[in-house]
Amino acid sequence: MLDIAEELDRWVEQGRDFAVATVVATGGSAPRRPGAALAVDAEGTAIGSVSGGCVEGAVYELCRQALQDGECVLERFGYSDDDAFAVGLTCGGIIDILITPVRAGDRVRPVVAAGLRAAAAGRTAALARIVTGPADLVGRALLIHDGDHGHHGDPHGGEPHTGDRYEGGFGSHPELDRTVAAEARAFLDAGRTGTLEIGEQGSRCGAPLTVLVESSVPPPRMIVFGAIDFAAALVRVGKFLGHHVTVCDARPVFATRARFPEADEIVVAWPHEYLERTRVDARTVLCVLTHDAKFDVPLLQRALRLPVAYVGAMGSRRTHLERNARLREVGVSELELARLRSPIGLDLGARTPEETALSIAAEIVADRRGGSGVPLTGAHTPIHHETAPAPAGRIGSVA
Repeated sequence: MLDIAEELDRWVEQGRDFAVATVVATGGSAPRRPGAALAVDAEGTAIGSVSGGCVEGAVYELCRQALQDGECVLERFGYSDDDAFAVGLTCGGIIDILITPVRAGDRVRPVVAAGLRAAAAGRTAALARIVTGPADLVGRALLIHDGDHGHHGDPHGGEPHTGDRYEGGFGSHPELDRTVAAEARAFLDAGRTGTLEIGEQGSRCGAPLTVLVESSVPPPRMIVFGAIDFAAALVRVGKFLGHHVTVCDARPVFATRARFPEADEIVVAWPHEYLERTRVDARTVLCVLTHDAKFDVPLLQRALRLPVAYVGAMGSRRTHLERNARLREVGVSELELARLRSPIGLDLGARTPEETALSIAAEIVADRRGGSGVPLTGAHTPIHHETAPAPAGRIGSVA
């Protein structure tokens, strides 16, 4: 539901009662990812989407019913071979949707309201809700506020996350709150939304629980090193993909706002020195376009030891071999070198800066989603790489 946090935060401020349907899990070619949401208020106003149109009508009615009943419902929707016009996903996918009423006096409302407020303000937080389990736990929520998201140059991050604080809780066993908070922290570090399975006492003991964790995080960072014409095209593509884009170059004549008007930040500094002091995390992508050894080697020596999502470097195959030899000379291990995407990008036959930026972006997406980069035509691989959905059914009251 945090994907529509700004609108829902206004509803909370206006004192509206509403029900929110959230995608919990998907299978096959489902159109929306976990965390996508549709909400309906007491007057019948609807915002958001859970399926791109396939099952919105049925979910709308479930939300209206949940507002009346005060019950949380987990419903599964999928394609029906017997009746292609039945309520379902004509794309052939499966989605599990959690419908949660958020009404005045409900115990979940203050925690949900705090989560919506944090997400609407752009703060880093994770909202964990129990989806399946014992009736007295279902629907309860825990909000984890982050006081120290991400890492500085130290790959271990020093003493991590000492600023975390919590709101709400599950009220059954103290260890359950602590364990879910720790698991939610892992989701938050990766900017992930999804489910986890855990025992009701915070371990593998007791009745099993399914917990939905929704992460609200700032946009992932893309840092482009090298203020060249290819970088300008990559900045545009990075912004299109939703990244916060920084351009870094040691040469002030090239690293200018006039040359990179769409960049969020332009930094004039030696690349390796900037990387040492800036904040990165498990979603950060680093694109090294300088193809100059005096910049590349000290930069990649540090970059390949950081817990970032992607490190790519531009250059010919000859440049790549020479650069790898220099990196080995300064102590970069074979395991670290294996992380380097070089020459950067997928083989699209790209020639122009725009085509090259597209090939780099395609590799970043394939790396993040687990794609192969091969054409879908004639292939028998899945179009979407998602985890299997959890069981569905009516799961009790949240009032």
